[in-house]
Amino acid sequence: MTTTPEEPLKKKDFVTANDVRWCPGCGDYAILNALQRTFPELGVPRENFAVISGIGCSSRFPYYMETYGFHTIHGRGPAVATGVKVANPDLSVWLITGDGDGLSIGGNHLLHILRRNLNVNIILFNNRIYGLTKGQYSPTSPVGTRTKSTPMGSVDNPINPLLFALGAEATFIARTYDTNVKHMVEIFKAAHAHQGVSFIEILQNCVIFNDKTWDSVYSKQTREEELMFLQEGQPLLCGKDRNHGIRLNGLTPEKVIVGAGGADMSEILVHQSDHPSPLYTQMLAQMTHPDYPTPMGILRKVERPTYDAAVAGQIEEAQSRLGHGSIESLLYTDDCWEVSEKEVEEAKH
Repeated sequence: MTTTPEEPLKKKDFVTANDVRWCPGCGDYAILNALQRTFPELGVPRENFAVISGIGCSSRFPYYMETYGFHTIHGRGPAVATGVKVANPDLSVWLITGDGDGLSIGGNHLLHILRRNLNVNIILFNNRIYGLTKGQYSPTSPVGTRTKSTPMGSVDNPINPLLFALGAEATFIARTYDTNVKHMVEIFKAAHAHQGVSFIEILQNCVIFNDKTWDSVYSKQTREEELMFLQEGQPLLCGKDRNHGIRLNGLTPEKVIVGAGGADMSEILVHQSDHPSPLYTQMLAQMTHPDYPTPMGILRKVERPTYDAAVAGQIEEAQSRLGHGSIESLLYTDDCWEVSEKEVEEAKH
């Protein structure tokens, strides 16, 4: 009998029959396309993927990915993703969330999945608005944002998602944006290859309630000057002609012209995602328009033992000492007692 190798997975294998229901022009479509293009290239059987989400426009993802998944409740996606990964460490788990779902009601849960270094991939869509509930300001909305819930402008100091992840000691921190599918695929692949928690912020547009919120950063007119793509071991350069760079002035980064009477290339910082000090990542995360170019790519990638591997190790150790056990022996042990009818009656009174 001859056998034929399994046909390689393709993007179409991860496309469901469900109608995709987002507003025309929403950045979610491009992100969905990028993830469906990424999964076939990861070498993972389709039945070993699990896509988990909370609440929000982004959280419809499990319906549109032909994989296993859970559409959970507001902010609780990290808790469910933790249970899924610990119960079955062989699964490739992808948690989809947004700036409202992940950083507001779900902030506490997101914090703990990051600090535990669970080997899952977290994608946070950041459109700086609540889209599903029709346009209230979110934890990432800039000061002064006028919405239905802040008619005179938001006075809240916004959360920087990358600093949030860094503060929780995430081992992989990256940023990309919704109109660059090629770059998203590259980042998704790198996140999957990382052993530990990966956190990816995607700058994303909401055409209905916060249109053009990122135009100053990555519109066709601004992207060549305003984006700085991070390349491991390469100098931090930006600008259409890559003639601007980032150097340190004491502890303060400054954008300078390189060459032609400006700074020497030897002064320009070289990107090191595994830099031993988190201060380097903090510097990158705080570089924002208009004073600095916006970094895109992998800001931090370090190694640390994973939560799921540690739990699996404890289970293996316990089983080697005590055996596998059974539900029956757990429920019916010497630590049981019987309650008599007399005691029941006495308890009623």
